[in-house]
Amino acid sequence: MNQRDAFLKEFRGSTIGSISNESSLDELFQNEVLRPILKLQNDIFVASLINYLSKNKIDFNSFSIEKKLALIENSIQKDIKFRNALKGIIIGLFTTDEYALYVKNSSSLNKRMMSMLVVRLKNQVQLF
Repeated sequence: MNQRDAFLKEFRGSTIGSISNESSLDELFQNEVLRPILKLQNDIFVASLINYLSKNKIDFNSFSIEKKLALIENSIQKDIKFRNALKGIIIGLFTTDEYALYVKNSSSLNKRMMSMLVVRLKNQVQLF
């Protein structure tokens, strides 16, 4: 393991969530890699969404809670440029081995990443 990989694993912290012998590879990746990264990068995700709303001149404060939640989800799911920026914030903290695993199953892991991120941002809607 190179110096960068060791630093990243230590910096991100330990596994979040339970892991058992029946856990799938995607579930292991989610709990060992994705959850710690999402937690670590939370402030930048919030700042990214605030910037997205500002750049697109969206008056988020005037929306109902339901509309805010829908907007968060639609922004991440439908705006490919924004979605790719968010993915980059996550992928940039992968070790080289984690990146190799990610590349093998990127479609499924991208869905997991984005759905976890949507839930995380929706749970913090009061910050926007």
